[in-house]
Amino acid sequence: MLVPVILSGGSGSRLWPLSRESYPKQFHTLLSDYSLLQETLLRLEGLPGLASPLLICNEQHRFLVAEHLRAVGQTAAAIVLEPEGRNTAPAVAIAALQAQAQGDDPLLLVLPSDHSIASPEAFRATVQTAIALATAGHLVTFGIVPEAPETGYGYIKAGSDLDLGGYSIDRFVEKPDLPTAEDYVASGCYYWNSGMFLIRASVYLSELARYAPEMFTACEAAWQKRQTDLDFIRLDRDAFAQCPSDSIDYAVMEHTQQGAVLPLQAGWTDVGSWSSLWQALEQDGAGNVTVGDSLALDCRNVYLRSEGRLVVGVGLEDVVAVETDDALLIAHRDRTQTVKQVVEALQREARRESRAHRKIYRPWGRYDSLDLGDRFQVKRITVNPGASLSLQMHHHRAEHWIVVKGTALVTRDNEEVLLTENQSTYIPVGCKHRLSNPGRVPLEMIEVQSGSYLEEDDIVRFEDHYGRS
Repeated sequence: MLVPVILSGGSGSRLWPLSRESYPKQFHTLLSDYSLLQETLLRLEGLPGLASPLLICNEQHRFLVAEHLRAVGQTAAAIVLEPEGRNTAPAVAIAALQAQAQGDDPLLLVLPSDHSIASPEAFRATVQTAIALATAGHLVTFGIVPEAPETGYGYIKAGSDLDLGGYSIDRFVEKPDLPTAEDYVASGCYYWNSGMFLIRASVYLSELARYAPEMFTACEAAWQKRQTDLDFIRLDRDAFAQCPSDSIDYAVMEHTQQGAVLPLQAGWTDVGSWSSLWQALEQDGAGNVTVGDSLALDCRNVYLRSEGRLVVGVGLEDVVAVETDDALLIAHRDRTQTVKQVVEALQREARRESRAHRKIYRPWGRYDSLDLGDRFQVKRITVNPGASLSLQMHHHRAEHWIVVKGTALVTRDNEEVLLTENQSTYIPVGCKHRLSNPGRVPLEMIEVQSGSYLEEDDIVRFEDHYGRS
């Protein structure tokens, strides 16, 4: 049995302003009509012995993960929620414990949720080669055959040949400078470190217990004290907080004698920067990529992306410009790896743009903050068919609701009111209320809030279908 383990805990900060903490890059459609997470799942179809996927994600993304699976007809074996990020080694340990919960000891195909592979067929063929290595007890990592002396990736140096294919691992090396990367590529024995693995659950746990016993103990305690919440599995927060944060490479692969690297040539990219995304997309005759409402005139090798407003580039070369509803990034293509520093600077200033978009997704739909001023806020609210918000009230704000499209079922204290297009209602301060969509089309509304305090923590929930407090 082959269990895909999809790691969906990253924030993708190098793709800011599109990718943010509340809606990171794995949920965006960057290369096709599917999100990167959906592409990761869909490329597995056709592998022998494939089981339902097991996903590890941040708890704030749980409904996003579930919705992206549902949209492509996938059902997860489990969606495990991390109380906080602890890097890949603990995440895989939790996955291994969960995969063994019914007494099985499957092979785990560990995949980040935000990578791209141009040739799924070549990827699946390489995975099938890796199965023999993993079955024999090797911890297999997939090494990408380098296409260029890339300085943005770590490398793996291959050692001796293994009978079942692949190589032993000589060593892992950090991101090199350009001359060193050129030497690596010329040698023919170095591969890009992809962060993808094929491992037997019991073998990984055994090696983790040997080389990182404190991490193993904390993960086991967090998993043993897990709780089921709707369709999700919540780890124990206190136990998981005691877990050291480390990658699989540092915690296990650099120490184990059972590691193996298998070369992979399948058009892989980690979509780790705007420059790498530009390289992965089809370009026009001048090397330009335009996405959304954007236009490049007399430009060369530019990436222009619009999420709303018209973006026009004139006479530009090697430039990236990305527009969202609340931010605009303009950078030289050679500097896009440093966009992460922009996010860090915004975080130091406590800027909302570092972590969230103007449009916020919720399990019932989404809202978009259109305007915010002294004692008022205007939002566009979309409620999915059959969904409803929690039964709640506010201490400091009143709300005016106007139905733009669809039908709204409104609860106000002890009464229910059905509103259709162009009708409105008023929710006074302290009124217990709920908004529901009983129809078959999305409900679209304009909400005007007024009061002395308008933040989201002024919500007292009485009932909630989604397990929120």
